[in-house]
Amino acid sequence: MPNTKSAVRRVRRVKKQTQINRIRKSKYKTAVKKMDLLLKSGEKAKIKEFFPKFQSILMQVAKSGVVNKKTAARKISKTSKKIK
Repeated sequence: MPNTKSAVRRVRRVKKQTQINRIRKSKYKTAVKKMDLLLKSGEKAKIKEFFPKFQSILMQVAKSGVVNKKTAARKISKTSKKIK
């Protein structure tokens, strides 16, 4: 239990931030799974259409710190190699 006024506020803030981070992580995982499915299906047109959005989602999540920037960059790089 928080003992001070500032600790109470901090607990409230952390709770909100945890929810936001969960949403971001979920969005990240969904994008990765969708890209994997598209790569397995082999539909070039859909892959090329989704790739910019995939890249954008990964960089947004990395920018917010939910996922490491290098992890996001590595996933983007590996995916772009598979597309070519």
